[in-house]
Amino acid sequence: MRAAALLTAISLAAPAAAGDFLLQFPLDCTLGEDCHIQQYTDHDPGPGAADFTCGSLSYEGHKGTDIALPYLSGMQAGVTVRAAADGVVLGTRDSMADEYATDGNAARIAGKECGNGVVLRHGGGWETQYCHMKQGSIRVESGMKVKAGDPLGQVGLSGNTQFPHLHLSVRKDGEVADPFAPDARGSCGPDTGRTLWAEPPPYQPGGVLGAGFSTAVPDYGAIKNGTADEAPLAADAPAFVFWAYAFGGRAGDSLELTVAGPEGELVSQRETLTKNQAQFFRAAGRRLRGGHWPAGTYTGRARLLRNGDEVDSFIRSMEVPRPRG
Repeated sequence: MRAAALLTAISLAAPAAAGDFLLQFPLDCTLGEDCHIQQYTDHDPGPGAADFTCGSLSYEGHKGTDIALPYLSGMQAGVTVRAAADGVVLGTRDSMADEYATDGNAARIAGKECGNGVVLRHGGGWETQYCHMKQGSIRVESGMKVKAGDPLGQVGLSGNTQFPHLHLSVRKDGEVADPFAPDARGSCGPDTGRTLWAEPPPYQPGGVLGAGFSTAVPDYGAIKNGTADEAPLAADAPAFVFWAYAFGGRAGDSLELTVAGPEGELVSQRETLTKNQAQFFRAAGRRLRGGHWPAGTYTGRARLLRNGDEVDSFIRSMEVPRPRG
């Protein structure tokens, strides 16, 4: 359960005036619940990277908005990608496998980094491109007319990617445009002018994607797959581990993990990040020293802290049953 989400105090710009090119949110998900924006268009004109707020949610040369799913299991269940605006299908690709990009498949991906996707042409020189979609999910063909909200396919893991997400690129007359700040190329800050969104999505400067309990520190792959949570733990579980998965970490941030049980505090740990981390997890726990874990409710809380302030938190509870016999 998401306990709190501190959306940035930076004021997002108002949408463009009526009659201008406007975008609808292109995914069947809810930001802050079952998806998040992992990366924005890079606004740093030099070798560094900055999102439109001057924050760290971008990387050098990034040309779009990455709307990510926390877990691979969410992708496998199916999340629909929808047209962000009325347009005509300019092109599609639907033949690439859903797989993490590695050195072993780099040659196969080269030149097709977008993976499976769709390109739409809109009026006034505008185009949108939808990348990393699921193989076999594309529902449109070149030349088709679509309306905003029409299904195009599903979120996937194709092309050059390390997590399931939709990469949305917006272009005006062939040039990259950040839908959050189309008039602020090469600059960033709290006042970047208009936005292309009909309803501007809130900016979250990082957050806790999820948390769970396990009998050992889980494998990172299991966390990303959505299979790491073993709750409820048995009364005789050899260890009691609480873990949390987060995004948008900056050097100096802290991830605090605490667990309160029937007999009081069981776990308390705070770890400070030494570098920026796009996605990361931390775990803390205790080993069973004979006997069993007291039966009752255990509540874990993960908090991402920045300069002493809570950016986001996540609460997860479970019941440990009474031991048998």
